[in-house]
Amino acid sequence: MSTNIDNSRREFLRMTSLTAGGFLLGFNWLGNELKAAPVAINAALAGDVGFNSYISISADGIVTLFSPNPELGQNIMTSFPMIVAEELDADWSKVKVVQAALDTTKFERQLTGGSGAVPHSWMRLRKAGATARAMLVEAAAKRWNVPAGECIAENGFVIHAASGKKLGYGELAAEAATVPVPADVKLKDRKDFKLIGTAVRNVENQKIHTGKPLFGLDFYREGMMHAMIQRPTAFGLKLKSVDSAAAKAMPGIIDVVTFGNNVAVVGKSTWEVMKARKVLKVEYEKDGALESSADHDKLFHDLLDNGKATVQRKNGDVEAAFKNAAKIIKSEYQCPFLAHSPMEPMNFFAHVRADGVELVGPSQTPASARTAVSKLLNIAEDKITLQLTRLGGGFGRRLKFDYVTEAAELSSIIKAPVKVTWSKEDDMTGGSYRPAVRYRFEAALDSNGNMTGYRLRGVGINSGNPTRQDNFPSGAVDNLLIESVEHVSPITTGAWRAPITNFLAFAEQSFLDEVAQAAGKDPVEFRLNLLQKARTSPAGEIKYDIGRMEGVIKMAADKAGWGTKKGVYQGFSVYFSHRSYVAQVCEVAMEKGKPAVKKIYAVADCGEVVNLSGARQQVMGGVVDGYGHAMFGKLTFKDGETEQKNYNTYRLIRMKEIPEVEPYFVDNGIEPTGLGEPALPPTGGAVANAIFKATGRRIKNQPFNDDELFGGKRVKSTLKKERPG
Repeated sequence: MSTNIDNSRREFLRMTSLTAGGFLLGFNWLGNELKAAPVAINAALAGDVGFNSYISISADGIVTLFSPNPELGQNIMTSFPMIVAEELDADWSKVKVVQAALDTTKFERQLTGGSGAVPHSWMRLRKAGATARAMLVEAAAKRWNVPAGECIAENGFVIHAASGKKLGYGELAAEAATVPVPADVKLKDRKDFKLIGTAVRNVENQKIHTGKPLFGLDFYREGMMHAMIQRPTAFGLKLKSVDSAAAKAMPGIIDVVTFGNNVAVVGKSTWEVMKARKVLKVEYEKDGALESSADHDKLFHDLLDNGKATVQRKNGDVEAAFKNAAKIIKSEYQCPFLAHSPMEPMNFFAHVRADGVELVGPSQTPASARTAVSKLLNIAEDKITLQLTRLGGGFGRRLKFDYVTEAAELSSIIKAPVKVTWSKEDDMTGGSYRPAVRYRFEAALDSNGNMTGYRLRGVGINSGNPTRQDNFPSGAVDNLLIESVEHVSPITTGAWRAPITNFLAFAEQSFLDEVAQAAGKDPVEFRLNLLQKARTSPAGEIKYDIGRMEGVIKMAADKAGWGTKKGVYQGFSVYFSHRSYVAQVCEVAMEKGKPAVKKIYAVADCGEVVNLSGARQQVMGGVVDGYGHAMFGKLTFKDGETEQKNYNTYRLIRMKEIPEVEPYFVDNGIEPTGLGEPALPPTGGAVANAIFKATGRRIKNQPFNDDELFGGKRVKSTLKKERPG
């Protein structure tokens, strides 16, 4: 067992106030079956408890969960213990949670991404809580010499109603540790939930509000060095020469180190190295294409026409459908690169020693980061520990681990512990971006306005596959072709919140409104008719739940009073991503000749809602994120260099620009599905469709703020102005 994990566990045991009368229940995160082995805790055992993850009950009745997933604001450190406490029938005021260090032997899926934490751990956590509850009840029954079936657990106590006897969990902890672990336990019926589905405050609110050291930037180790790194100023350049004399002469500077294309300034404080980095004299030379956004526009058009395409899905006879169509609708949509721009810039601490490596900091993928460090330094993974801090945002940027490996490599060179900190400019100019993409859509309608053919070709820059070929309306159109074309660029890209669908949903849902208008049909009814077609006569495999999608569509239309309001213009959108379904209605009013977004209704079907407060924040935050970036977000390049380097030129939504967001949830009782990302994708489409209703102008490129409707320079060139239906 590594030293760091031992220390982490000892700190965990100390924080939970475990004494000789305590009870610790470990449960297996590596599979669906719960495997538990309780032990009484005392000083001799405290450092040697070999469980995979822990639910503990101390002698004073404190319940603690050792939580493995990184916390970046998605509220997992509140939702996880809520699930356990529900099945345990614990007193929530006595529930605590502790962040686990990386341990791939004991934990499965120890990462944050893909909106999958709660869906993955839901049953594991419930079984853990229910098992501990059953053992506490059994212990009480033995003490009272009554059948366990006559006893109930409630709010941290076991109660024997017939005699009126009552014992707290802390009083029973030692005896419960001697009870055999039941092979099977009964889980609660959801009608009996008392905690799940209620609004519970984030368990770390007080620490955040009072500035307690939680984040990577807060981490400090006595004797550590500080470093900042000068990286190539443009994608497609490599390091040629460095003159570091002036930097080395500045106060507090210990060394200037070159490795790969990086020049690291190492010193006694971040402020000192930041100032010294500014006087470095660094030359670069070309090492690839120096691409510009202006060139990408032409590139997109060329690749849409002539690029080598990969067929992602094909159903029916597409050529015949378009040849025989009564009407054809064709449209193109384009999005720019986006920065992740988390509030906390990248940072990480590394100490490479002769006997191993210690890593500390914020990561969405700690296991992958450790593996990368292992390969880079040729050090076995079992000699590398990684302690997670809270993340000050990620949105996909911290799925990558370049900032972790560079800290480890620098520590190995300088033979000392070092914390590498990025500036916001470093984040913006040397980061990993949402890919720029352009889509071409075509739809064929018959004489009755039915969509008989559908074609989509997507071109992405380092996007992988820029389509989601099995999402709606696939399966609802008899003749369908979806293709992708890829352009490989030196510009680094990666997952950005709701990868690909963050823009694709806007484009698809806007285009479906175009088709509905051409067919002379209401946009909501048009989508419902397509879903009914998918149900009764599917075209190929259906990989989305038709009923769940219909449910959010109807509920959103009902909550928003679709088509019944005066004084506002409504736009609709619905999307399936990360196993969940979200429908939105946006309301726009005309103010001083410009469309103004006033309100967005959002209906989510994410299965069981664990924490209503957290769920509402996820939906509202996703809507604001989706609207803000669709409206303002843009990162452009000139000769491989970003033209926006900080928030003064990279436009984000402002507080006064945030519309009212009214979230609702479908109560269907199914197990939880994703929620961290699904509310973002449909927002752009709902907003754009409402703007069209208000103005007759269909915005097809992001950001919307560049359009002449909002005072921008983008004008509609070859396409005639449309009229809303």
